[in-house]
Amino acid sequence: MDRKSTVIKSHQLAAWHEGLTRLGEQNDYPQAMMWKDYFLLILFTGLRRMEAASLRWNDVDFKAKTFTVQDTKNREIHTLPMTDFLYELLWRRKQFKISEFVFPAPSQSGHIMEPRKAMLKVAELSGIPFTVHDLRRTFATTTESLDLPAYALKRLLNHKMTNDVTAGYIMRDVERLRKPMQRIRDFLVSQMSCDVEVP
Repeated sequence: MDRKSTVIKSHQLAAWHEGLTRLGEQNDYPQAMMWKDYFLLILFTGLRRMEAASLRWNDVDFKAKTFTVQDTKNREIHTLPMTDFLYELLWRRKQFKISEFVFPAPSQSGHIMEPRKAMLKVAELSGIPFTVHDLRRTFATTTESLDLPAYALKRLLNHKMTNDVTAGYIMRDVERLRKPMQRIRDFLVSQMSCDVEVP
């Protein structure tokens, strides 16, 4: 199987989420809940691995219900709206705040770096092998399957826009993404099972 084109299929999401939940319940697994939240954040936002890992609290705005990734692959600041799911996930993470990073770790960077061990544990518990980039591809595939506008897909995945935009335009742009983000959230939650709890 070509790992560059794999996704977690809709019918696999419930088992994958069950494995993720079981990971979060393992008190003997280092930073289990943090890894659970990290994987969920990527699935529900389409962020790249390091974009999620290096997210800072200064870039999370609970009042505006947005968060911003400063250091992106295309070097363009990426601001996204929070759904209720993401709001609760990040709010819960903030209750355990110990550093400037949402996902802190005793590493040189100050944040989590290598998710491989946690991924393998979730795969063991769920029977669903995956990579972090599979989560981003699953987000993209979900967006396409919902027939959301190509514009929304491009913006949500932070593909480079051809035109220059002002800060004011970007904020209006973010508001236009709330409904698409909510539709993606609703679909993913429905596939993970009808009784999935908001983090």
